[in-house]
Amino acid sequence: MANSNSNNSNKNSSNNNDNNSKMSYEEAGRKGGEKTARTHDKEFYQEIGEKGGEATSENHDKKFYQEIGAKGGSNSSNSNGSSNSSNSSSSNSSNNNNS
Repeated sequence: MANSNSNNSNKNSSNNNDNNSKMSYEEAGRKGGEKTARTHDKEFYQEIGEKGGEATSENHDKKFYQEIGAKGGSNSSNSNGSSNSSNSSSSNSSNNNNS
């Protein structure tokens, strides 16, 4: 399965070369995110997270939070009682190592 990911990366790279060396949106986003992570600290992410939370609360009512809370509650635990978010973050970190 790991080979298919590396093959896709190679295909994307060759496609970029075929398109006059234009960068894909995916690659541009990845590079931008990596640079942001290198040039900003934990406080930066806390501040933008707080701003996002404030904007969300201004744009949504109590019912919205009840609905997403119910969805999160039903999807956040598996049979052994651990949360899916920790499982997804470990899979995300393994995906980041492949690039």
